[in-house]
Amino acid sequence: MLDAALYGGETSAVVLTYAWDRLLIDPVPGPRGPANFTGLRPLTRSVQTVPADATPIAPAGSTLPRLAAELPQTFALIDPHHGAEGMVRQLEELIQHLDPDSVDLLDVGGDILAQGDEPTLRSPLADALTLAACCELNFPVRLLVAGPGLDGEIPADALRDRLGPVALTLTAEHVTPVSSVLEWHPSEATAMLAAAARGTRGLCEVRDAGLPVPLTDEGPLVYEADLDEALNRNQLARAILATENLHQVEQHSREICGFSEIDYERNKASWLGSQPTQKLDPEAVLHQLDEFEANVGGRGITHTTFRRLTEAFGLSGNQRQDLRALLLSSRPEQYQAPLWHIPSRA
Repeated sequence: MLDAALYGGETSAVVLTYAWDRLLIDPVPGPRGPANFTGLRPLTRSVQTVPADATPIAPAGSTLPRLAAELPQTFALIDPHHGAEGMVRQLEELIQHLDPDSVDLLDVGGDILAQGDEPTLRSPLADALTLAACCELNFPVRLLVAGPGLDGEIPADALRDRLGPVALTLTAEHVTPVSSVLEWHPSEATAMLAAAARGTRGLCEVRDAGLPVPLTDEGPLVYEADLDEALNRNQLARAILATENLHQVEQHSREICGFSEIDYERNKASWLGSQPTQKLDPEAVLHQLDEFEANVGGRGITHTTFRRLTEAFGLSGNQRQDLRALLLSSRPEQYQAPLWHIPSRA
């Protein structure tokens, strides 16, 4: 979406990204590495691309092959298992091989600008690793933050003095190239960013914890931020600059942030594995929906995500699309793509 907005989407953009999907998609905790796929293609010595015909090795799952099939960009795999030093090596090889005009580091929500001790922080590890690696490069990197606060971690108000100028305001037109992807991809932050760009406003409940995230006029904005200032502020990023494996990164995260997000996924995966699979009964689901909407509507919630509904109803990840199809066929007027609208009970 950003590539289309900034560069017309016609460049030979390479998106270097984690294969780190939520447990609804990938039941294995933590990020995937090259060993978890078949069909990857080498781009440099330590960087492999994820083509449309790549396949995650069971039980792992990944949205990257389908993204590669539906979008024009090239998707390359970040491998965090060799720590920040390994990621620096990947980035240096890519820059030497591609000779790019620019390198943009994008974070949706802005928790890359965190200090590390904020009580609402949930997933600092991936951002800190990427920030640390980019700061070690002998190449200019532009840090971009889209939709401050949209990931439900650091509130937009707390980020305001850490943001620089507005680089772009996303619009409904910018969402068009990824509209089909948003019909199936589970990313809540991207869904809210797209909805905000399309003009949706209100309060969206997300995640298993039911976090309320405001959808405001600030949601479609993409800000520039100072990369060096972000590193100086981010205690975890500074601590992991010399790490050589993911275990070291996790240990620093436990010491500085008080937790590792991969530990959280390990615990949640263990719990999910012990739960019986619920049958998707249409009548029961619509009854659950009525109860859910009455409950959250009383708290001022105007929208939610299909991931949130799937988890709230005790359904498994492979039932998410079936749930979505049922709701869209039953109450199509409540679909405000790609979010679900909670009707007012007033």
